[in-house]
Amino acid sequence: MEFAFTFRGDMDKKRVVAICRQAEAADFDYAWFFDTHVLWRDLYPQMAVAMEHTSKLRFGPCVTNPQVREWSVAGSLFGALAVQSDGRFDLGVGRGDSSVRVVGKRPATVARMENFCETMKGLVRGDPVIYDDRPEPVVFDWTGGYEMPLWVAGYGPKALAAAGRQGDGLIVQLAEPSLCRWMGDAAKSAGVDAGR
Repeated sequence: MEFAFTFRGDMDKKRVVAICRQAEAADFDYAWFFDTHVLWRDLYPQMAVAMEHTSKLRFGPCVTNPQVREWSVAGSLFGALAVQSDGRFDLGVGRGDSSVRVVGKRPATVARMENFCETMKGLVRGDPVIYDDRPEPVVFDWTGGYEMPLWVAGYGPKALAAAGRQGDGLIVQLAEPSLCRWMGDAAKSAGVDAGR
């Protein structure tokens, strides 16, 4: 079993580092950070600082989405964090809710979220990737071929199926055992159907 905790973006960086070091000493596996840039501070500066003061703890957004950052900017950021942390960066992705609704946007469709997942994995791996209407591929040849673990947040049947097709893990925000089982089974079934 693995253990994780999640930060809101309202803590002092020294406190974030102290908690991450304590969690690592207690054998926690993941430090996640909420990605809601309007409600709280941007997560990535604090995450980068905490990475420098730990050696085993894995880090990632819980969750980012396709709507808030231009995709090459996002891919470069995620690749840089993976390199900086010696491969301790996981990506949590959802359709977007709190971070987009507060600025008057709508969450991404499930199809756009899936495309974002594929694009981010390719960019961070260093593959030439064409996305949206770009005429030329974007390539980050400095990533070292990192196979970024990807977690997908979802609740409904379409998002759960996307999690099965794209994700290495599923993020849900509830604890009712029967619902967790149903969601996990739905995502696993879609993954099997996709040949994963």
